[in-house]
Amino acid sequence: MPKAPLELKATAAANAQGVEYFAKNRKKIRADLLKYGAIWIRGFDLMKGVSGFREMYSALGLDPCLDPLHSSGLRKFAVERDALYEEVNKPSLRGHYIGLHCESTAKRTAAYAAFVCFQKATESGGRFLVADGTAILGEMDPDVLRRLYDRKIRISVSNLDIPPSFPGLVKEGIKNLVDAAVAPKFDMDLEMIYEADGKPGRLQAIESAEAPINRHPVTGIPVWFNNAHNHARKLRDRRPCGVPEVGMTEVFYADTLEPLSLEDCEEIKRASEKHITALPMEPGDVLLVDNYRALHGRDVFQGDRFHAVSWFTWDDNEEWRGDERRIVAKNGLNQVMNQMMDFLPKDFESDQS
Repeated sequence: MPKAPLELKATAAANAQGVEYFAKNRKKIRADLLKYGAIWIRGFDLMKGVSGFREMYSALGLDPCLDPLHSSGLRKFAVERDALYEEVNKPSLRGHYIGLHCESTAKRTAAYAAFVCFQKATESGGRFLVADGTAILGEMDPDVLRRLYDRKIRISVSNLDIPPSFPGLVKEGIKNLVDAAVAPKFDMDLEMIYEADGKPGRLQAIESAEAPINRHPVTGIPVWFNNAHNHARKLRDRRPCGVPEVGMTEVFYADTLEPLSLEDCEEIKRASEKHITALPMEPGDVLLVDNYRALHGRDVFQGDRFHAVSWFTWDDNEEWRGDERRIVAKNGLNQVMNQMMDFLPKDFESDQS
């Protein structure tokens, strides 16, 4: 089976055509995206600016939508009118390795993404990581795969450390307050649980149980479709990580709420990283991703870096599109949380309008 990513490098003639190239080759590019799971588009001047990037994805017939995690407060628009989100460019997270993941929750998943480079890291690093979910699935040890599939997994997405000395009634009140006032603001199914990772007093927001394997909704091909490589604490603790404790994640076996064993984490790491392609993207490069087929991440970097992403919904399967109104209604929380984060070092700012 063809593996991601397919490389599409501009010839002089194709570059000269600009947006017309993508309009003329729309059907083939879209077919290749379904076939390979990701396409690395290189050497076009058109996408070096925001307006040209939008012309490109419009010519391909891609229909923009909000990031599946838009309401989390962790997704910030670079240019809202162009449906363009900043990637993780903050200087405070330069040294943070982002593991492989799909942009999804139990409630919401985007169909496609277009990651664009406007400014590569000025000093070093920052390569974009992509891996084929079908290849990872085929690589995985069958015993580990069967265990994860049978037991399913749950992922904690945030931590709130309460003094362990607090009386039980006070801790229960805090739990109920967070559960009633905060959790519904996020587009996830979350359960508030104390001390799932063994730390006294820690309240964790944990997603519902899910299988680590999914079938692609169009092709029906089984795919490794989960975020364990990025979220497992045993892997995060063994690589560069700049996330504060409140944002540290963990992956549990769903049946017992025990963290994944080191052995299973090591197999996830081995199988996943064997199939990573690290892309040294240049300004104007775009990586098209089928979010149901390919996983993505980012290496550490030094200097300034400005990459961005647009997310797309189904354009020919109306019944799969979902209700954007639910997530749009929570946009206020996203804006407030981003304003609260302005005290952090500023993102690299592009000179693009």
